[in-house]
Amino acid sequence: MTAPADNPCTRCGACCASFRVDFAREECEDAGGPVPSGLVVEVNDHTCRMRGTDHARPRCAALVGRVGERAWCGIYEWRPSPCREFGARAPLGLGDDACERARARHGLPPLSAA
Repeated sequence: MTAPADNPCTRCGACCASFRVDFAREECEDAGGPVPSGLVVEVNDHTCRMRGTDHARPRCAALVGRVGERAWCGIYEWRPSPCREFGARAPLGLGDDACERARARHGLPPLSAA
């Protein structure tokens, strides 16, 4: 499955360069999950984090391209659950509070105004 082209969320990347992404260890490839282990940092015995999202200026290691112009997830099919849950209303052209904060951080208008 590839990212839907008509979903503005999958072309933006602001969230991928704004937030820490923590998820259950079971989602990692080496634990039987889909998320490539090379893009993961272990937080503790039960939690992992997408590499790059814990920096002062976060940028997920799986993010490809330029935020707000032409960006996409390099592991869209294998992304962790927090990424799957984020932006559920984006295909309707609607962002939520977190989406609007991420877009504002990168100088982008809210999805509803884009």
